[in-house]
Amino acid sequence: MFFSGNPLIAIIGDIKDSRSITNRSEVQKKLKVVLDEISEKYNNDISSKFNITLGDEFQGLLCEGANTMKIITEIERKMHPTKIRFGVGIGEITTDIDKEMSIGADGPGYYKAREAIDYLKENERRKSTYSTDIKFETESNNKAFLRLINTILVLLTVIKDSWTDRQREIIWDMLEHQDTQAEVANRLNIQQPTVQKSLAIGKYYAYKDALDAIGEVLEEIRRDDG
Repeated sequence: MFFSGNPLIAIIGDIKDSRSITNRSEVQKKLKVVLDEISEKYNNDISSKFNITLGDEFQGLLCEGANTMKIITEIERKMHPTKIRFGVGIGEITTDIDKEMSIGADGPGYYKAREAIDYLKENERRKSTYSTDIKFETESNNKAFLRLINTILVLLTVIKDSWTDRQREIIWDMLEHQDTQAEVANRLNIQQPTVQKSLAIGKYYAYKDALDAIGEVLEEIRRDDG
């Protein structure tokens, strides 16, 4: 068991460098649409739907852990090229939970998500070599688990940062549809060998295996009262 008690997964997202975005209002409108889509698509995983809490920040609460990374990567994909940092806190929520509104929820899960966001911001200010846009924190004392997950997330960032625009397009299409290289090629109007080469150079299969591994660990989090 990686987690003690009956935890939920609190996610806080924050748009990076938001003040320098010229079309800020349009980005915020797009973010609301994306979050509404996520809340509808993953309704069974969600205790509180994703809501924008400040102009550049949003949060949501999950009762099922298996799709956590799918949700995060889907928000990343749909908001590209806008970059978002994600703090993920695993822990109890001590206030009443409102399915429609995550604002106002409180407890160790959200404290840890905020701690993770603050860490990412500080890391960026220090221009740390080992950076990532996603960090997990938990109220449990399982430091080995945290170190493992967060190290994997750093390595995933290294892989993502190596992608060309074409590789990213192909890899994200493959992640979204989960079908064959031929079908990816058909959707993108390119040749199948181009897809195969991009997946290989972009380390797609290692990337996906790592995402799936995190999802398998988080499957342990499952609550029937979400």
